Amino acid sequence: MQLAEHKATLSFNNGSPSVDLPVYQGTIGPEVVDIRKLYGQTGMFTYDPGFLSTASCQSSITFIDGEKGRLLYRGYPIEQLATQCDFLDTCYLLLKGDLPNETQRGDFHKLVISHTMVHEQMQFFLRGFRRDAHPMAVLTGLIGALSAFYHDSTDIHNPEHREIAAIRLISKLPTLVAMAYKYGVGQPYMYPRNDLSYAGNFLRMMFGTPCEDYKVNPVLEKALDRIFILHADHEQNASTSTVRLCGSSGTNPFAAIAAGVACLWGPAHGGANEACLNMLEHLQANGGVAKVGEFMEQVKDKNSGVKLMGFGHRVYKNYDPRAKLMQETCNEVLAELGLEKDPLFALAKAVEKIALEDDYFVQRKLYPNVDFYSGIVQRAIGIPVKLFTGIFTLARTVGWIAQLNEMIGDPEYKIGRPRQLYVGAPERNVSTQR
Repeated sequence: MQLAEHKATLSFNNGSPSVDLPVYQGTIGPEVVDIRKLYGQTGMFTYDPGFLSTASCQSSITFIDGEKGRLLYRGYPIEQLATQCDFLDTCYLLLKGDLPNETQRGDFHKLVISHTMVHEQMQFFLRGFRRDAHPMAVLTGLIGALSAFYHDSTDIHNPEHREIAAIRLISKLPTLVAMAYKYGVGQPYMYPRNDLSYAGNFLRMMFGTPCEDYKVNPVLEKALDRIFILHADHEQNASTSTVRLCGSSGTNPFAAIAAGVACLWGPAHGGANEACLNMLEHLQANGGVAKVGEFMEQVKDKNSGVKLMGFGHRVYKNYDPRAKLMQETCNEVLAELGLEKDPLFALAKAVEKIALEDDYFVQRKLYPNVDFYSGIVQRAIGIPVKLFTGIFTLARTVGWIAQLNEMIGDPEYKIGRPRQLYVGAPERNVSTQR
């Protein structure tokens, strides 16, 4: 963070003196006005619901340029990482700051893969949930419970503890997500295998059974790995901000990540691809492709209450760069599985075609986002809709950890304490109300 040569001046028309505020520059992106001393100088707070214009921290992890449709992890374009690296390479990059060399890559992959087993008692903890519980409810509990099983890595202020907790979380999330799935469908848990890739191991734990050997499909393995990369981090979104705010109190890493999981569960955030598939299934049940035109006209009508899920993005005002990559993967997976003519996927393609060609959607830049395509890919692979956000959790955990570690290492970090504009009753006495 570099101090700019110019300053911002805040003036008032009530006779109060103006205030000069420092301006800081980042490597790229908008400058920020430093308002930390604003209250002390003026007795005022700023008002910014949703923090739409507030930089809550300085970060060197991820950068988004929504106008140009760019996403960078540690300076590397997401397009290069998704096509030239795998997910564990991306994890190393987010955690360490640089891509690994050949030796570092081998050591890191081996470290993560060799710690994928979870404590055996986690099975008994899992049995306390109803079989029909939502996987995100289960994962929130399981991840928070890791602090009860791994006492030697719960001090968030100890760098060694944070590193151990990071590897444990990245390693064990695939196992926990697969266990949550298996428990819900009543199948036996599949122990991880150290001779498989990160994504391949997850596919086996999800869809393998003790009855026969499970052969990993390389196309599906690659697709899942790409989903993980594209969801690994996304700047200061709701769940990442939650992890930072929770971690700012000094709580253990497992609890901070569990808080992020709970936030991610929301349909406006991590549950977006689940909401997208639910929309398509509802449309399929009510006429399918024949009714797509009518449905899209309803979307245009602001009074209809019909929403188009999986299109547009709060940050990207251009095409989501992750969506282009996921679109390629979507076509590859559907072709591999022979599902190009599946009714639901044909319906998705019909919706996509209208959105990409109709002036209403083009002018508003309501392009398909990553959630639209990733939901289709996951359904094709066989992942149930309710587990989509669990897959997102698995991928985003490394980003949360990287952000948490960065915050703890920042000498300017303090416990989070947002302010408010109070609009309730003024001070009053109980006796006057009787």
